Amino acid sequence: MIDPSHFQEVASRRRFLSSGIGSAALATLLRDDGLLSAESSRGPHFAPKAKRCIYLFMEGGPSQMDLFDPKPKLNELDGQPMPESLLEGVKFAFTQKESARLLGSPRTFQKYGQCGMDMSDLLPHLSKHADDIALVRSMHCDQFNHLPGQLLMLSGTPFRGWPTLGSWLNYGLGSPSRDLPGYVVMTTLGRGLPGGAASWSSGFLPSNYSGALFRNEGSPVLNLENPSGITPEMQQKTIEAVNELNRQRFSSVAHPEIASRIKNYELAYRMQSAAPDLIDLSDEPDSLKEAYGIDRVDKTGFQSSFARNCLLARRLVERGTRFVTLFLSTWDQHSKLDSELATNTKISDQPVAALLQDLKDRGLLDETLVVWGGEFGRTPLGENRSGFKTVTGRDHHPYSFSLWMAGGGIKGGQTLGKTDEIGWGVEEDPVHVHDLHATILHLFGFDHEELTYQFQGRDFRLTDVHGHVVKKLLA
Repeated sequence: MIDPSHFQEVASRRRFLSSGIGSAALATLLRDDGLLSAESSRGPHFAPKAKRCIYLFMEGGPSQMDLFDPKPKLNELDGQPMPESLLEGVKFAFTQKESARLLGSPRTFQKYGQCGMDMSDLLPHLSKHADDIALVRSMHCDQFNHLPGQLLMLSGTPFRGWPTLGSWLNYGLGSPSRDLPGYVVMTTLGRGLPGGAASWSSGFLPSNYSGALFRNEGSPVLNLENPSGITPEMQQKTIEAVNELNRQRFSSVAHPEIASRIKNYELAYRMQSAAPDLIDLSDEPDSLKEAYGIDRVDKTGFQSSFARNCLLARRLVERGTRFVTLFLSTWDQHSKLDSELATNTKISDQPVAALLQDLKDRGLLDETLVVWGGEFGRTPLGENRSGFKTVTGRDHHPYSFSLWMAGGGIKGGQTLGKTDEIGWGVEEDPVHVHDLHATILHLFGFDHEELTYQFQGRDFRLTDVHGHVVKKLLA
């Protein structure tokens, strides 16, 4: 927690330093205060098992009963109405519940690995890693529309303006890298991302903890390259002059955003040499690029884009980035579920499995937490939206859905939780979004109730007033 009185004490020290000693000493003390350093002055509450995280966010809501949670009874009851008792008080995004009918799955499932984990025929590559994965079938949340659901999953609240998980971890631990952001975001867009920049915002935390959005083509960050006629020496002198003005202003008012501004300028300058090397894949063996599927060609371009982002995620965490989020926005199947789900898994299954194997081969998986999931799941009812001629998709479903984790202190080779026979609700080991966040923070060495930040007169935290660590998931 940052106490405002801390900045008043810092301010008095800065006024003393602003004359005579010079900017070098000021910058040193700023680093000592944890305001400019790559390493935070905070730190874990206990020994962490995870040091970095790659969050594979499948925006739109993957259908759990077609991928991870087989329901023979649902297939048996295909076309029949649900018991009215289950529908009482239930809200849907589009389904007309009075005439809705259960929709079975055409997918076939097999058991994989020594653990015997059930996976769909749409996941031939991921299924080879069943013994590395902890599959959670009992996720549930409170939101049934995309934007609030995504914000809840990413920031612990359905509202804009709150820090996201990556921001909290970098606030608590700092970034090990001086030349790359501690929090990087990459997108492979289908229909777009409803939350936009709120999906990687630092909220009320200092802005240097926000995610840095990397582009899929050209320079990874806009305006990173110097304009024509601007030499590196000219740029360096400009940054030094601007930062000196910022330091002088900080010495007077001690506002944390000024310290963030200084740090962001310095990071952007160092990234000019680090970022091009990051995205240059020429040093990666052809066999590895083939394993990720980088050269795959499809009419959407999503396959090669997502595969490249998965490889870049490994390169980022290898170079010290603390938290990487990959968004794949193609999972909102209100219709054409069967064909579009096959397309989604064709885009993602191979590179995700290659990422797990690559991390494992390099000895990185043990300390790299990998999370795969969306904001909610899909209903066992077929969507009969007004105007739909046929029922070929599923509506949003927050009451039960699946998510998996691997590495970073997770006990792989297990399936946690159980849903009822048609996949409507959770019957065993429910895991709320707040529980997921509490568990992730625990893996990084934090008591989720103690990692706080004072804002608007009270201490806020990622889990706010809910959440408990899911100990069954821990290795």
